[in-house]
Amino acid sequence: MKLRNPWLISTAAWLGTWVLRGWMSSVRPRMRMLGVDCDPRGGRAKQRFIYTFWHEHLLMPAALFARSDIHVLISRHADGQLIAELVERMGFRTVRGSTTRGGTEAMLNMLEVSKTGHLGITPDGPRGPRRKAQLGAVFVASRSGLPIIPLGIAYSHAWRARSWDRFAVPKWGARGYLVTLDPIFVPPAIDGAALEHYRQRHELALHTATAIAEHWATTGVLDASPAYHQGLIRAKAA
Repeated sequence: MKLRNPWLISTAAWLGTWVLRGWMSSVRPRMRMLGVDCDPRGGRAKQRFIYTFWHEHLLMPAALFARSDIHVLISRHADGQLIAELVERMGFRTVRGSTTRGGTEAMLNMLEVSKTGHLGITPDGPRGPRRKAQLGAVFVASRSGLPIIPLGIAYSHAWRARSWDRFAVPKWGARGYLVTLDPIFVPPAIDGAALEHYRQRHELALHTATAIAEHWATTGVLDASPAYHQGLIRAKAA
């Protein structure tokens, strides 16, 4: 059932914020930056970035990184208002729109806020396909000059929703693993084939970061060799 009443949406967002904070407080996070210093916790990032992560892993960034100078892109679909209010109550700011609704306005707003803050984008949202990066993050990176930081996220134990993205909810007391790779710098004012090239590069980087995090969560060993994990990814796709 989708909520339409503004009062019900606000109430659900308020309750959801408390539940999310309480539940995620039990998750024991481990984070490793395998590239430059891009840690947004406590304002330690030395420059502005576009942080990207798969839609299914929204909970961990929401719990770890919520701060007012990170703007998160939230869709205009029916459930977007609830998500937007919940994200804002967590401490982020939001930009409304997606590649299917309000896309042009959202891009312009993101370019404006990128002048003073960070951006957060789920490049396979709001409706998938799962783990398939769209062009939006690369386009914004090209026009804003901000580098993309791919976040790989995994949990030691988690439930999976039966949604298009198999949304991950960590079990109580689980460990959360997050890794970042080197930033992706997209040249300015590119289009066409060049945009598609960087879209594919961005997608592979997200797959690689996720594979490293999943391997870490499964084995307890951080294997930071992107080439090894890219080989696994290509083998699965073959």
